[in-house]
Amino acid sequence: MNLNIIGYLIYLSITILIILRVGKICYKNGNIYISELIPNHKDVCHKINQVLLMAYYLLNIGYCAMTLISWQKITSAAQLIEMVSLKTAVIIFIISVLHYFDIIIITKYIHKLIK
Repeated sequence: MNLNIIGYLIYLSITILIILRVGKICYKNGNIYISELIPNHKDVCHKINQVLLMAYYLLNIGYCAMTLISWQKITSAAQLIEMVSLKTAVIIFIISVLHYFDIIIITKYIHKLIK
């Protein structure tokens, strides 16, 4: 029996939930962080944060959808759990790397943006 469809549904449900939740948290806290970097430009801070959130959603959800084509055929429940866990772990790793990469870029180049 091919369990790939069940795996896809479980994987997409878990990862999209994680992506949306982390995005919401980063957006809320990012407004405060960016406002501290650019103290007198609230409108610019809000727009930067919105662009970061949209890029975050598009990149991560798009990557999740694209990884579905690389799955092997799943024939057992153990394989199903292993594949969903592995793919979800990869997404969580990518989210954390992107978050730190964004913080580094923003802190290094934010002063160039406002000048």
